[in-house]
Amino acid sequence: MSNNIPRRQFVKQSAALTAAAMIPWSCMPASARTYKIGLQLFSVRDFMEKDPINTLQRVKAMGYEDFETYGLDLSNIGYYGMQAKEFRNVLDDMGLSTSSGHYDFASYFNASEHELQNFVDQCITGAKILGQKHITWPFVPEEHRNMEGYKMMAEKLNRIGEQVNESGLGFAYHNHGYEFTDHNGDHGFALILRETDPELVKMQLDMYWVAHNTNESPADIIARDPKRFVMWHIKDMDKETRDYTEMGNGSIDYHSILQHASQEGLENYFIEQGGNYAVNSLQSAADSMIYFKNELLTYLI
Repeated sequence: MSNNIPRRQFVKQSAALTAAAMIPWSCMPASARTYKIGLQLFSVRDFMEKDPINTLQRVKAMGYEDFETYGLDLSNIGYYGMQAKEFRNVLDDMGLSTSSGHYDFASYFNASEHELQNFVDQCITGAKILGQKHITWPFVPEEHRNMEGYKMMAEKLNRIGEQVNESGLGFAYHNHGYEFTDHNGDHGFALILRETDPELVKMQLDMYWVAHNTNESPADIIARDPKRFVMWHIKDMDKETRDYTEMGNGSIDYHSILQHASQEGLENYFIEQGGNYAVNSLQSAADSMIYFKNELLTYLI
């Protein structure tokens, strides 16, 4: 039995995954929908590290169709222990896709311009092999989470965005919560939006972190410049601890958010849960899918 899961727990998980796959769709079939149901694979990272092919099979059975990767093996331009072409073949054979990837730009924050350009070239190579549309900057080192650091990063984002866009791909920045910390009436998220070229640097809005660190609705942020927000991260917040939790178990009113959020610029969305799993990461992915299909999918067809 893969991943050393106790038999009783495995049977329980398998029943949940089967139930998720059997839920009737509340809208059009996938071939007629605008959006595929996406999953950020970081959500099931422990299973991806142990057995990526089996993990992909299991999340496909839940109903996930499109993925956002994380990481890049620079030694062979690879993902999850496979070369990019091999990983692409695995996805193709399963009828799956990956539209975006989170790449480790944070490690190159203090690198030379030449080193950064070379890294971006490697990201472009991997992303193109996988058929990804976007390369995404996902994280800011703690020591640079200040206005000076965000200013420096905005300059880097513009340069990377130009390089990525010239290759025919799109480039985006993914927010967390620290960008909303007040710095004398200003904050990093606002600086990034105003100091980067909207044609070169798009945004991947993490709705959890907006809810966690601001009093604004993600829908209101999107409304100010809807074409800028080409991707969304959808995840829930525990009612007491404010940590991650399974979709539907938390405090974020996604009915209101998704009903009112402009989709004018939206190309892809990804469900995510970074931790705090009730049982384990795969079970949480299954539980989130059940809730999403039953309650929220109708807003994202």
